[in-house]
This record gives sequence, structure tokens and C-alpha cells, in this order.
Amino acid sequence: MKSNPAPLSDPVSRSRQRGPLRVALVITDLDVGGAERALVELATRLDRSLFELRVWSLQSPSAERRRSLVPQLEAAGIPVETLAARGAWDALRVVNTLAARWRLWQPHLVQTFLHHANILGRLAARRARVPHVVSGIRVAERRGRWRLRLDRWTDPLVERHVCVSEAVARYSRETAGLPARKLLVIPNGIDLARFTEVQPVTAAALGLPAGRRWMTYVGRLDAQKGLEWLVAQAPAWLAEHNQHDLLLVGEGPLRGELESAIHRHKLTERVHLVGWQEDVPGILAASDLLVLPSLWEGMPNVVLEAMALARPVLASDVEGVREVLGPDSEPQIAPPKDVQQWRTKLARLLADQALAEQLGARNRERVRQHFTLDAAVQAYAALFQSLAANDRLPASTSDLA
Repeated sequence: MKSNPAPLSDPVSRSRQRGPLRVALVITDLDVGGAERALVELATRLDRSLFELRVWSLQSPSAERRRSLVPQLEAAGIPVETLAARGAWDALRVVNTLAARWRLWQPHLVQTFLHHANILGRLAARRARVPHVVSGIRVAERRGRWRLRLDRWTDPLVERHVCVSEAVARYSRETAGLPARKLLVIPNGIDLARFTEVQPVTAAALGLPAGRRWMTYVGRLDAQKGLEWLVAQAPAWLAEHNQHDLLLVGEGPLRGELESAIHRHKLTERVHLVGWQEDVPGILAASDLLVLPSLWEGMPNVVLEAMALARPVLASDVEGVREVLGPDSEPQIAPPKDVQQWRTKLARLLADQALAEQLGARNRERVRQHFTLDAAVQAYAALFQSLAANDRLPASTSDLA
């Protein structure tokens, strides 16, 4: 008598029987940044026996290849298509193009990252009848209420919203009005191996005067980041810390305004705008302190990177920062634009070397225990598999490629 095979009791076993799940990853652009790196790390680390991945970027990559993450995806054998979107007038074309591609490839799941990709990706997935749509909410967006309305209006097209922190999930529920049952928290993760044995950059490599010490900001030069306030307060702080300069690493729409403010406050010898830099770990390793005066966030990757390098941090007490820093938050956070608290805590972190080293060591250990990249990738894999667990998938996609 022929016996029936034992039932497959877990999503991994069912996925192996059916073949890899086809997952489309969609993002606004693929220039180096926190969300962009998160997508690339996810795409390159997911088990290829379980997942077949393709990536779509709404915008074209930077002409300077070292500033783009596309080569890293291509080197891993992951197909990438860029849609060359240049503005809102391209939205319909982007939706139509994505929908046409997905009708041919038939992905089982679409995972989107960042606001524009979230909205256009879910509209295209609906047209292409993709079974599952997951959006990524990476910031407690306060730039415009219209973004929150778009998220809320198109929420019926989404099965899960992945939030990078509990604070972002709370904001998405209480302010954006998204349903709590759809919200899932998967924190950002760090590959500690990338931050081991990092060589500090030299002042000469950045064109800076020798013999100085740095407190460093890394990120987009954007109104969200509170940089105009930081530069306005810098004369008083720098006067109290004669050995330290302020280093601003990054590019963005505020560069012109910041350059003007630096000249206006006569800070050209103490505040250095060094633009986009490839070796951010080396810069952080050479810095005494990371400063992040943001007005809102989600879970800032640069804080995790500084922690992975055993550096202390002084950051605004905004979304995700307390969750990242944990029990050692208080010496390393201050309310946004609170001049007195920033001044007091900055002075303590720069003057008390023993405290700075203790906090740095505990920061690195916290990353090791709670914010590893492997944990983040495993959480996404489990989510994708759980959504697909009861669906019937074709065994092969060779005729759809």
C-alpha cells in the first residue's frame, strides 16, 4: 500500500518544494544611503534557494559609480532596472512600466522602500495583480501631510507595513492613521564585520588642518536634519572646545545655505563641509563624537554605524534613537533644538574621555546583541515566507524571464 507523504509543516519546507519565491524590491533610487543600503544588504543576503530577486529603482543611478549601489547588486547577480523618473509627471509612466514588467515576470511579492516607491509600487502591483505587497516605512515623516494622506488612501493595497522602529510604528498608527494590525517592526541591522579593523582617515585625506579633533555629522544636508540650527549654535560650542572642529559629511539641498551660514558666523576655519565621502567608517573612526541634530527620524543608520565603531553619540531625542541607544540613552540624547541640554551634554562627552570610551564600548555591544544584519534579513525572510505559505506557486520561472 502506497503511503501519503508527510505534510510540510513550515513555510521553508513548502517554499523549497515549490521553488523560490519571486520578490520584486522597489526603491526611489540606489545612490548610497541608509534605506538604499538596507535594500542591497537584504537582496544580497536572502537565501537564493528560497528567493528569486529583482530590483527596480525609480530614478537613474549617480553617474559616479562609486556613489551608486547598482554595481554591488549586479556583482551579486541580481537584475536591476532603473526607470529614469525625473518628477511627478513621470508617475503614470513608472506605474505602467512596473505593471508591464510584473505581468511578464509574475512576482509573488513586492517589497517597497521609501515614500515614492511605496505609493507607485503598490499601484503597479495592483494593476499587475501581484498577490502580496509589503511597504517599508523608514521615517516618521513630518515634511507634508499629503504624504500621510497618500499612504492612508492607498493602504488597502498593502498587506503589511514594515516599520524600522517602535516609534515609527506608533507614529504610523497614531498620526498617519494606518491600521495597527498591518504594522510590523523590523529594526535596521548592521554587519559588524564591516566595522572591524577600520582605519581612521587622516586630516590630509579630507583636506583639513592637521592636529585638530572632530565632532562629525554624517547624512543628507536637508531641513529634516537640523543642520541650520547646529551651525547657528556652533560659535558658542566651538569657543568652549578649542581643540575640536565640526565636520559635516554629505550632500543635499541645504549646502548653499549652510555655506552662507558658515561664512556669516565666521566659522570657515572651524566648520568643514567635506561633501559626499566614500569612507564613512574611516571618518567616524577618526572622530571623537557623532552629532545628529535631526528634527525627526525613523531609526538612523548612521547612529548604528557610530555605535558599531565604539563611538559615543549626541543625537536628538527623536524616533528610533532611544531604541537604538537603549539603557545608555540619557548621556547621548537631547531634545531637538534644546540649546542648554546640547551644550551641557556635548561638553561632558568631549571632556570626559573615560565616559566617552565606556559609552562607545557599550554602544558596540548593544549593536552586537540587538541590531545585527543577520537578524534583520531573517525577519524579512520569515515575513515573506509567512505571507506566501498558503499560496500555490509555479515550480519554474524560466519561461517568464
